Amino acid sequence: MESDKRQKIYKVVMLVVIVAVITFITTTLFMSQYIEGNIRYIPTAYNDGGISSSIASFRKIIDQKFLGEIDEEKVKQEAIRGYIKGLDDPYTEYMTKEEMEEFTSDVMGNFTGIGIYLTKDTEKNAVIVISPIKDTPAHKAGILPGDIIAKVDGVSYTGEQLTEASNKIKGEVGSKVTLEIVRDNKTLTFEITRENIKINHVESKLLENNIGYIEFNSFDDGCSKEFKSKLEELKAKNINSLIIDIRSNGGGLVDEALDIADYIVEKDKTLLITVDKNQNEEITKAKIDPIIDVPVVLLMNETSASASEILAGALKDNGKVTIVGEKSYGKGVIQELLTLKDGSGLKITTNEYYTPNRNKINKVGITPDIEVVLLDELKEKLILEEKEDTQLQKSIEILKKK
Repeated sequence: MESDKRQKIYKVVMLVVIVAVITFITTTLFMSQYIEGNIRYIPTAYNDGGISSSIASFRKIIDQKFLGEIDEEKVKQEAIRGYIKGLDDPYTEYMTKEEMEEFTSDVMGNFTGIGIYLTKDTEKNAVIVISPIKDTPAHKAGILPGDIIAKVDGVSYTGEQLTEASNKIKGEVGSKVTLEIVRDNKTLTFEITRENIKINHVESKLLENNIGYIEFNSFDDGCSKEFKSKLEELKAKNINSLIIDIRSNGGGLVDEALDIADYIVEKDKTLLITVDKNQNEEITKAKIDPIIDVPVVLLMNETSASASEILAGALKDNGKVTIVGEKSYGKGVIQELLTLKDGSGLKITTNEYYTPNRNKINKVGITPDIEVVLLDELKEKLILEEKEDTQLQKSIEILKKK
């Protein structure tokens, strides 16, 4: 599975963390034979400690002793998963052909399910809701950002089982899934009917005082073109300023975020600095003249991550926005998605990124220019009215003075 076998490479930044739960043991037992309870310990053949040698030793024992049947494909997949998990990177993962098809479908914005963005909470080792997608079954049922998904159809899942939990939540249109949610130390149960989920990456509207408003739900394929289209519609309504809302946006494709920054930052200005394992730098600069010439406020919160932070960092360091809200999540590493010859894939962390002023983002986050913390009771509301949204109202107040 070398890099020359890959069919396509995407640079992606996803808050979504998918890791395996089964590791492959690569140590060898050297014990005198004896029986303890129902377990018999026997010495094994010597090996040199290498991966291939260790696996061969275990395979020899399995062929000689194992009572059950061997599913060769499953054994191979789990061995690979264990190897990748041993890298101890929450963002690097192996995906089977089927998982790759689901993943790329999600990135393209087409899938069946209930409409939620999920991630792994590494501290709690739990599956966490980043946000429900507006007007989807999850949103209508009352699922909220920060909810912990403890069980799906009665089966418990940890953060390390994010892939399995996500796949379990998906299903045929019209079928139901039961989620056991932990919220504020209380357990809630939701039965939700699955639908075809159509993601609107970009939404826009005209606010008071001719202030334009554009919200990004994610940075999936095509969202930069949608942004440009929405912007032209707002320009036709004679907006005099703009609010860009990336709150609860967990990320997506790097190139989409950079294209959006390119619409705002002057040509040849730095947008992003990436550094690989050999400390080689790649500097991305704006390629076109900006198409926005009005004051801009960027709304951000604690679950704005990855591609959202790339956009925020590029705009902040180039002095193009005032950022309002809360410090961002702090995911400052980039993954490449490699499709292998058999259709399986590897999403692997390859670079760390920095803002144009070389500020570190990973595990640090971006600090807003004006901090406005949304009250917990407001975060829990299914529909937040504009007048209740203190972060939005602060943004409007700032732009009225411009």
